[in-house]
Amino acid sequence: MTPAVKAILFANVAVFVVTFIAPDFVVGLLGLSPAAIINDLQVWRLVTYLFVHDPHSITHILFNMLLLWMFGVELEHRWGTRGFVRYYAVTGIGAGIATVLVSLLPLEVSRGIYAATTIGASGAIYGLLLAWAMLFPHRQILFMFIFPLPARVAAALMGAMAFFAAVTGTNGSVAEATHLAGLLVGWLYLQGPKKMRLEMQYRMTKWRMDRMRRKFNVYPGGRKGGGDDWSGRIH
Repeated sequence: MTPAVKAILFANVAVFVVTFIAPDFVVGLLGLSPAAIINDLQVWRLVTYLFVHDPHSITHILFNMLLLWMFGVELEHRWGTRGFVRYYAVTGIGAGIATVLVSLLPLEVSRGIYAATTIGASGAIYGLLLAWAMLFPHRQILFMFIFPLPARVAAALMGAMAFFAAVTGTNGSVAEATHLAGLLVGWLYLQGPKKMRLEMQYRMTKWRMDRMRRKFNVYPGGRKGGGDDWSGRIH
């Protein structure tokens, strides 16, 4: 269990316990409500909704935390804690912002989203699924925990299902719009300008190398005075 994944998991569980005790208060204060954000400028909801889960359904938080562990640990190992937290925040908050924008569209479905309150980390979790599928497209995932599929196919199916549910209003959940937004924001983030992506990779690699040098007291090798100077160096 990596540090950021562990912290996010514990934070979600802690908030879930509080939500179980006082569901109306927590959901009413921290849930993603486009109406409250637009009318009352309660912008903190764009962050806090990620840590609130349905107190009447243990499967809601269990499913999200399972996926957080499945995809998040390897992504944090690859990107480092700072890079992982940045991506998780961008996809989660970005999904919330996109949901608010969609709720303002002059559509029947949008009116339902505007009046509803969305909770759960699914926007960020869908972003993790997309990143994992892009990095490891041929790895197998048990889709719906039953059918083995390549990661890229599973991510595409999840996106198609979220799009269909968001447009038709099926499953009785306007949160599908947030799921789809998490995929879209994650894709835009990972497919940003090439220079930006390379800069992030370079900084993460340099940070890891510097940390390892400090940890193991490694000094740069090379030649000195026409010959190899091994004194005082650990290779």
